[in-house]
Amino acid sequence: MSEQKDHTGKPIVCKAMVAWEPNKPLSCEEIEVAAPRKGEIRVKVVANALCHTDVYTLSGQDAEGKFPCILGHEAGAIVESIGEGVTSVAVGDHVIPCYQPQCSEPGCIFCQRPDINLCPKIRNSQGGGVMPDGTCRFKHVKTGAPIYHFMGCSTFSEYTVIAEISAAKINPEADLKKMCLLGCGVATGWGAVWNTTKVPPGASVAVFGIGAVGLAVIQAAKVAGAGRIFGIDINAEKEKIFKEFGGTDFVNPKDHPDKTIQQVLIEMTEWGVEYTYDCTGNVAVMRSALEAAHRGWGTSCVVGVAAAGKTIETRPFQLITGRTWKGTAFGGWKSRSQVPALVDRVMAGELDIEPYITHTFKGVDTMNEAVECLHSGDCLRAVSEY
Repeated sequence: MSEQKDHTGKPIVCKAMVAWEPNKPLSCEEIEVAAPRKGEIRVKVVANALCHTDVYTLSGQDAEGKFPCILGHEAGAIVESIGEGVTSVAVGDHVIPCYQPQCSEPGCIFCQRPDINLCPKIRNSQGGGVMPDGTCRFKHVKTGAPIYHFMGCSTFSEYTVIAEISAAKINPEADLKKMCLLGCGVATGWGAVWNTTKVPPGASVAVFGIGAVGLAVIQAAKVAGAGRIFGIDINAEKEKIFKEFGGTDFVNPKDHPDKTIQQVLIEMTEWGVEYTYDCTGNVAVMRSALEAAHRGWGTSCVVGVAAAGKTIETRPFQLITGRTWKGTAFGGWKSRSQVPALVDRVMAGELDIEPYITHTFKGVDTMNEAVECLHSGDCLRAVSEY
């Protein structure tokens, strides 16, 4: 990596991939990234992993997606400069920008609970595509037009500005090209098992959707000591990697045209699966996952994000007979205090994230290629090194 120049207090001109409008390819543009203001930091993005949420927003289905914007939220970065009042990170620190912030203020009832990560401190501004003060830090060099932020991260840019409370400071020896995956999908899958549902040893688990997040659920279930691990996917080619990650029973709904998948799973287990996870974002699959859960004490966790306006339904009898329906956001991890520990576990060899990286690219201008890879069906995570 080339030596960084001192841009403290000054704007930086760099390259970014701008989403001008939905359903259009990203455009490589010169943008100006303003200096960080109070409570903000500016970071140099080292590596970015493409997540389905980025592609989903680009499709125009996300109600919060504002255009033009700079997408991206799974990244590893280095702090380039800090704004007024910033104390938790310093210039040169390695960080993972996290879309789920953690203010840790005494008055934040969410941060003060040890089991909740839903800090609302900057929720409204983040959802509106702006920084906490209601303004943008990006503008197009040629036209001067402002460009919106995305999920408080906007990492499809060589430099970006994020809130201090969105930065997880990690071990400087960590490989950012790998650790960028912990900004969303992989960490979410792990946390769904260890934090949200707390799978005990010997339990049965079923995962609907064998993508990166689903595989992270399977990996975490294996680490937790789960017994039988089912994987449900309509792509038969997913069976191989499912088994490699520790799965035991692969079930393709297409092989059972006369039965619902919940009927199939109940027949395979007599009373259902103790812990089930939807990692597809499909509301019909969410229902299937709940109804496949064990009678009396089964728990089903919604992990995938559904399209805007979608609702879930089931017969009340499914809940009356003892099933629990839960959901998880970022796996329940408190970003600034717990993500660094995940990084340490990966560095210690306890958790392997390399198998998720199936495609690699060089340069921020390769993000369109990464999008094509993700659509191909054989990509878990495409990582672009800037």
